[in-house]
Amino acid sequence: MKSLLSSRPVLWFLFLFNLVVAVIAPFVVDGTQGVVTAVGMGAVALGARIGLLRDDARRSPARRAA
Repeated sequence: MKSLLSSRPVLWFLFLFNLVVAVIAPFVVDGTQGVVTAVGMGAVALGARIGLLRDDARRSPARRAA
């Protein structure tokens, strides 16, 4: 399961989908529930983005030095 969740296509899906939901949630769901949904989905999107950045750093360390 870990290899599936850390694959690039899954991380991109998690990042983009959760980011879109985090932006739209406060407008679709009223009140506190919309805000909490946005914060939760934003946290998942942030975690997926960090995973993508770590994967990029592991793949090409020479690219960062250039």
